[in-house]
Amino acid sequence: MAALEQTQGPTFDRQLRRRRLVALPGAVLATFLLLSGCAGEQDRSAAPAPEAALGHVHGLGTDPGSGTLYVASHLGVFTLADDGTVSRVADRWQDTMAFTVIGPGHLLASGHPDLREDLPVQLGLLESRDGAETWQPVALSGEADFHALEATGDRVWGYDSVSGRLLTTTDRKEWTAVSGGSPLVDLAGDGDPQSVLATTPDGRLLRYGVAGGQPEPVDAPPVVLVDRAEDGGLVGVTADGVLHVAETDASGWRRAGEVPGSPQAFEASDAGWHVATADGVYRSADEGRTWSRVVVAVSG
Repeated sequence: MAALEQTQGPTFDRQLRRRRLVALPGAVLATFLLLSGCAGEQDRSAAPAPEAALGHVHGLGTDPGSGTLYVASHLGVFTLADDGTVSRVADRWQDTMAFTVIGPGHLLASGHPDLREDLPVQLGLLESRDGAETWQPVALSGEADFHALEATGDRVWGYDSVSGRLLTTTDRKEWTAVSGGSPLVDLAGDGDPQSVLATTPDGRLLRYGVAGGQPEPVDAPPVVLVDRAEDGGLVGVTADGVLHVAETDASGWRRAGEVPGSPQAFEASDAGWHVATADGVYRSADEGRTWSRVVVAVSG
């Protein structure tokens, strides 16, 4: 295992970043670095990354069947056990981005491969039906690098950082562009599968419809991460960690507290609200008023 960690830890991390950046057109490189969250990671060349090293966290999701918390990161997908143990799923080092849970053990994601696999640098849309043990390519392999995914009923929305477009599909195979040219950070359901809410790097909240055209600005605090709570309300987090909640139609915002640090990923589920920061993953059982750390970040 030590030899594998030496090969698949910092060496893997540096090689993957080189492959990814060479593959990206120059015009989208700056956007990639901004939205991927990987540009500012520390150099881990001094020592191999330990098994529980998370790297930058791209997504969080709670399995509605088992209650398992998934942590999707630059260095793989991890699960949190009831006793606090963090485990890498299936010894995979896949850079897993745009991670979302759509059912028990049923996951969608994108990202970049474990270098032990002969796969394209851009993985397109991936699907797992066994809790991230295995992943199958679904669409746009070698073409799209989704940085945000959201499922609303049978419809899936995805922001592709390569093309700079917001795409949508109902069969996960054929995708239609509904916007292009504006970088997006996060997506959330809008209560209607024919539209989706999206955040921008400067904290604007926009509503996009399947018909395309110009998005509708939504009056909201400068949130960059958003999610739907189980009660249908919308939860948003600003870049400096201030938490806000709103009604179903994204109106009537009120401040609900602060997250402990600069947020990397956020989710609101009936098992609690979770946020990832540089210090670890935190859970709130009281809708953001107080937080407890459930995963300690290990940078390697």
